[in-house]
Parts: sequence; structure tokens; C-alpha cells
Amino acid sequence: MTDTESQSPEPTPRTPRAQVQRRLLAAAARVFAERGYADSRLEDIARAAGFTKGAVYSNFGSKQALFGALLGERADTELATVMAEIRDIDEASAAAVRAAQLVARRIVEDTERGRLGLEFAARAARDEETRAVVAPLRRAQRAAASQAFAEVIDGSGIQPGVRPELAGLILHCLTNGLAMERGADPETLDAEIVEEALSATLAGLLALPANG
Repeated sequence: MTDTESQSPEPTPRTPRAQVQRRLLAAAARVFAERGYADSRLEDIARAAGFTKGAVYSNFGSKQALFGALLGERADTELATVMAEIRDIDEASAAAVRAAQLVARRIVEDTERGRLGLEFAARAARDEETRAVVAPLRRAQRAAASQAFAEVIDGSGIQPGVRPELAGLILHCLTNGLAMERGADPETLDAEIVEEALSATLAGLLALPANG
């Protein structure tokens, strides 16, 4: 036996956990969008990401948790994008207008996310395991909306008519409702009317004059 033959092969480097999760989430986004939540299988998601189904369970625990992580990641990205756009706008009314534009664009353009989110929420109403994922996710989203509202009014001198926690709840429910209505009637709920609804609500919450 030669020296080369006696040498053990180099071990295959382990894919970092964060990278595995990113690949699984990206694959899940594609599969869920194509098939819907109910008809998507973990085997197909894992295969699309280049892993086995065991990788999904070891990183997320269940199909419900994987989907919840996907929705949470997208919501976090959207809020971060909005806040980055408006953080340097000193006037609260201008910040509200810009925020309404950005959120309206997401509602109109990202129809798959709205549809999947509503499908998941509907399942939560009748499935305890799904509800265990959806409830904390929605609480976190409402809390993030409340914090964003508080950041907008902080130092502006505005005395809003509602506390940030209530404003967060109202804005969270409004965006979900607009996404649902847009999905059911896209001809009537175009980008302009969605933006107008968001702007009017923000103006009311901030006690500002309505735009237009």
C-alpha cells in the first residue's frame, strides 16, 4: 500500500448552521409560493435547498415553525426597509406619507406573501400547533409596529391620540386586512387606494391633517 493510498480522505466541511437556515428559508419561499402552505412538503423544500428533511427538523422543528420563520423574516426585512427610509425624515407627516407609500407597494407587489400569511392565519384558528407558531409571531409583529410608531413620534412634539401599543395593533390589522382585500379584489384595490387608506390611518393616529 502506498503512502497516498493509506492516507484518510479529508473530511467534508460542515455547512455553517446560519447558511443552512438561509438556504432552507429561500427554498421554502419558492415552494410555498408555488404550491401554497397545505400542499408544500418538507421533503421538497429540503431537496430544493440541497439537504435532507432532517435538516429542516434540526433547524426549525416543524413545517409550521419553518413557515413562521419565513413570514417573520420577511416582516422584519420590510419593517427595517421602511424605517431606514423614514428615519432621517424630520417631519412626521412626511415620514407617514413615505411609510404609506412603501407599505402599499409591498401589499400590491408581494401578493404571494399576503395570500400565504392569510392561509396560515386561517389554519391557526382551527389547529393548535399552527396557532402556537402564529400567535407569538403576530405578537412580535404588533410589538415591532408599536416600536416603529413610537420612534416616529419621539422628539417630534406630537401628542398622538392613542398609545403606541394600540397604534401598532391598528396598523398591523390594517395592513393584513388590506392584503386580504387586495387578494380578493385587485381590480378595485389598486396601489393608490391602498396607499390612501394607510395615509389616512397614519394621519389619524398621529393627529395630523389627512394628505390630499
